[in-house]
Amino acid sequence: MRVLVTGGAGFIGSHVVDALRARGHEAVVYDVREDRGADVRDPWAVARALDGVDAVCHQAAMVGLGDGVADAAEYVSRNDLGTAVLLAAMAGAGVRRLVLAGSMVVYGEGRYTCREHGPARPGPREAGDLAAGRFEPRCPVCGGELAPGLVGEDAPADPRNVYATTKLAQEHLAAAWARSTGGTAVSLRYHNVYGPRMPRDTPYAGVASFFRSALARGEAPRVFEDGRQRRDFVHVRDVAAANLAALQACPPTGALTAYNTGSGEPHTVGELARALAAACGGPEPVVTGEYRLGDVRHITADSTRLRTDLDWKPEVSFAEGMREFASEG
Repeated sequence: MRVLVTGGAGFIGSHVVDALRARGHEAVVYDVREDRGADVRDPWAVARALDGVDAVCHQAAMVGLGDGVADAAEYVSRNDLGTAVLLAAMAGAGVRRLVLAGSMVVYGEGRYTCREHGPARPGPREAGDLAAGRFEPRCPVCGGELAPGLVGEDAPADPRNVYATTKLAQEHLAAAWARSTGGTAVSLRYHNVYGPRMPRDTPYAGVASFFRSALARGEAPRVFEDGRQRRDFVHVRDVAAANLAALQACPPTGALTAYNTGSGEPHTVGELARALAAACGGPEPVVTGEYRLGDVRHITADSTRLRTDLDWKPEVSFAEGMREFASEG
């Protein structure tokens, strides 16, 4: 199979390329890091890249939260316009198989249950609550405590920032393309991906990268809020394997199928910081109480559908992955 990998020189994309080639497939890298003309917003360049291609693995994106709405136009241009141009070119070239790098951020907050009122969907957290150290969302009915749980693919979308909004729009565009062309589209909703080749010290690096960089400087990792935010940290090689499984699968035609792509083992941000500090032999993390408006409190995946449908399972444990990640630094 000849697969065009947009963003194929990037963090996740490069591992997808490795996984494809290891299984005997031909991976065509399309990435501005290697060729400034390889912009997914350029219809002529995309059309040329699609020549002889059987499938597309779309990893190229501008990532991060988005700084309010100041950079909204850039996010929409790179993520949504770029995806629209790619899909139009695929339609013209007769390429009918797409795997999209989706994201768990489309859900907003994760799944919660109130002891009295059952399933609850809290709204965005208020700046006043966060500044006062009230980090946990409350039941919108009674104001009581909520218990976080795993979120499934059938949860309503509720993007809370610019980046999340563009990732949801990508899925809608891919679904429209699939209906129009009879193609197959899979969105792998990545949770917190980490591992080798992760970007360092950029506005778009993940929290694991920031912690590791601090430790490399001999500094304590600075943990926002109270460090008890729950996330699902999944190793990049496992994410690459999920992409390969999706490319080789036979999903329904004319529709988009979404799969949560996570380890299935929730950990707190504080646990992540402590694990990296221990692996690096560095200072203990410092919990700062700082916050970012637009961050969600808890978001962890139920990846049962991916495991069942595509026979995928994560192979890299949290402890093993943290040791490897620390040693790369």
